[in-house]
Amino acid sequence: MPRSNRPRRSEHVPLRSAAVTRRESASDGDWVVRSVPGSAAGKDYRCPGCQQLIRAGTGHVVAWPADDLGSVADRRHWHASCWSARARRRPG
Repeated sequence: MPRSNRPRRSEHVPLRSAAVTRRESASDGDWVVRSVPGSAAGKDYRCPGCQQLIRAGTGHVVAWPADDLGSVADRRHWHASCWSARARRRPG
């Protein structure tokens, strides 16, 4: 039997279906929130909650106002814990 030069494909989940998107309502408005698994996080981001770096490969959430229809300019990358605690943080 001849040898195949094609690479064998492993089972994988496409990035689009790996992220989970949901709507949230809070005192600061309505938000669309997408959970990004670490395997899909390809670059570094600055968390607006703690001002610390979210390293590439670290799972986090992306949030944007629900009435904005997903404008890329309004999307913010947050640590999941910072997003959950945003209502308890002091302003500034």
